[in-house]
Amino acid sequence: MTSAEAPKIEFPCDYPIKAIGDSGVDFKGLVIDTVKVFAPDIDEKRVTLNPSSKGNFVSVRFFIQATGKEQLELIHKALLATGRVKMVM
Repeated sequence: MTSAEAPKIEFPCDYPIKAIGDSGVDFKGLVIDTVKVFAPDIDEKRVTLNPSSKGNFVSVRFFIQATGKEQLELIHKALLATGRVKMVM
C-alpha cells in the first residue's frame, strides 16, 4: 500500500464519526436524529461531547455499525446539510 492509498474498510464494522459545529442548544440531539435516518441502531450510550477550549464549538463523537461506503457518504452529506455541522470526520 502506498501513502496515497486509503486503507481498506471491511463492512460491516464499528465505525467512529465525529461531527463538529457551533456550540448551541441540543447540537447533540440534532446530530443523533440526523444519523438515525441512516443508522437507526446508533448506540446513544457511546455518544460523547467535547466542547472547544473557548466554548465556541463542540464535537459529538459516536459509533455506528457501518454497512458500506454509500451509508457513510449519506451520513456525511446529511450532517453538513443541517447547516449547524461545520465538519465531519
